[in-house]
Amino acid sequence: MNDWRIYRGAGLPHDGIRHLPPPPPWRDFASSGPDTGADSDPSAARRLGVLRRLVENHHPRPDEVEAVNAALYLRRPLLVTGNPGTGKSTLAHAVAHELGLGRVLRWPIVSRSALHDGLYRYDAIARLQDVQLERAGGADGDGRRSIGSYVRLGPLGTALLPAGRPRVLLVDELDKGDLDLPNDLLNALEEGEFTLPELERIADREPEVEVLTDDGGRAVISGGRVRCTTFPLIVLTSNGERDFPAALLRRCIQLDLEPPGEEQLTAMVRAHLGDEAVGEGGELIQRFLDREPGEVIAADQLLNALFLTQHTPRAERVTRDRLADMLMQPLDRPR
Repeated sequence: MNDWRIYRGAGLPHDGIRHLPPPPPWRDFASSGPDTGADSDPSAARRLGVLRRLVENHHPRPDEVEAVNAALYLRRPLLVTGNPGTGKSTLAHAVAHELGLGRVLRWPIVSRSALHDGLYRYDAIARLQDVQLERAGGADGDGRRSIGSYVRLGPLGTALLPAGRPRVLLVDELDKGDLDLPNDLLNALEEGEFTLPELERIADREPEVEVLTDDGGRAVISGGRVRCTTFPLIVLTSNGERDFPAALLRRCIQLDLEPPGEEQLTAMVRAHLGDEAVGEGGELIQRFLDREPGEVIAADQLLNALFLTQHTPRAERVTRDRLADMLMQPLDRPR
């Protein structure tokens, strides 16, 4: 039998789903287990490879190493640009892993993202509802929750908390955000502090308030102000879909990531799929390296093609080749 398909399009129910093999390591959401605390990072294994072999075998280019160190020394954000799949986001995880800086805080940017999403959120509606419920139940107010129960710091706000060692913050795909977001970030990136007006107003009654943090912990805010003692390593990524204002650029260390070369690509495949995949997938790896100048194919497209073609041994060769063609279509090809 050479039918590798789970879904067959026959329209008749069957139990073929039980033959579905384990997922690719970079899409395995169960192997890392539940998030158990501030230092656990469920996404790190998917990004860095099982057993972290990607960062241990990967040898970044000198300009990448120098840019990261410049950002660390100067306490400046690192703006990383490059085509999709060049390892921009992985760089933040690699630095955190090597330097032992704990879980990477992640702020994925979408078109509606605003500065307050990164700093903090105050749930005034939930607080009002709780007060109304207490009054309806005849409570006298003594057991009323602190305002801190309704305040959660965002990824940027958590990164700016006082700490002995810098946290790593990944602001992913900044170019997807609103046009005003880069300018809105300037003050927080320059001063390393921000205020929570809701807590400032009650500072005379509650000078210290315990709030929730983005990584599931708690932190005490004094006087309604957060001020970092160690500036975090902030990695801003961009696919280059638009330009940023000069005011942001001058505050950042800029790094343009080139597509992975043969050494980096081999390390990536070995980290996720093992030594066997490097040998068996040599033809696809070479095809990736020999792509036309300027042709955009992401490294994870290659990983997908390697995984699927090597996990469909019962399929005919022509089928495996067709799957590889489907998965490795250039991203810049007109549709």
